[in-house]
Amino acid sequence: MNVFEPRRMIALGLALVCGLAVSQVLATPNPTDITYNLRVFNDDADSIVSASDTWPGGPITISDMQLDGDGVGSEYANLHNWRFSEDGIDDATFMNGDRFAFGADVTVTGTAQTDVGLQIAPWWSQSDGRLQVRSGGNGEIAAFGGRLPFYSFTASEGITYTTGDTIHLGMIYHPNGLSSVSPATIEYLVSYNGSDYTSGPLAFDEGNPAEDPPHGLWGILSPAYVGGVMQPLIDVNNPNNGVTAVWGNVTFVPEPATLALLALGGLVILRKR
Repeated sequence: MNVFEPRRMIALGLALVCGLAVSQVLATPNPTDITYNLRVFNDDADSIVSASDTWPGGPITISDMQLDGDGVGSEYANLHNWRFSEDGIDDATFMNGDRFAFGADVTVTGTAQTDVGLQIAPWWSQSDGRLQVRSGGNGEIAAFGGRLPFYSFTASEGITYTTGDTIHLGMIYHPNGLSSVSPATIEYLVSYNGSDYTSGPLAFDEGNPAEDPPHGLWGILSPAYVGGVMQPLIDVNNPNNGVTAVWGNVTFVPEPATLALLALGGLVILRKR
């Protein structure tokens, strides 16, 4: 065989590209369950916390009631999260090269000022890396923390969240080349009050070179953990202070099936900007 014969070289190149794409998709976790990490922050240790779900298919719910402080140490906030899992026991681990998209309809009720949303948490933190709404306070809708590029839908689009409303949040992660010239990107999606918004793909910056290996540099950093987060603030001596967060229509798909996520989540993004 003439190794420089054009058709053979093109076919070989396509096969290699397809093979790499398939192996990358197959390596992405395929969640069939979730896990809970409750009281990551536990400034009010005697508040009443409950969690339940019927996922896949049904909603995920976390409540934290009687957030009135316990008189011990800091009296700032509690924090809880849930994670996608393949076995219902361990949090699924996501690597730099994984491709995935996920989303949920988020509804927050109650009196406590609370940050609630989706999360791609970095390996060093259970609390960072959020696309969230603020229930109470200024109602900001924003993404920040951990490895996530900052983006505020409130600043860019002029929208804020109102307690009791349902809002759809989503994220799409592409690893691309995982290099300085081709960094991974994340796209944030919001559907609220009949309008759809997107941040567009935002590039990750460089991680800490001293931590690579093993964590990588130009993406979410291995391992990362994906799911939802709730951080309610304590109102000292107010036993009526509490919150319930519900994540409904929770969807997860590996790329390139992003449109399946958007359809299942009830969100079809129109690039209106």
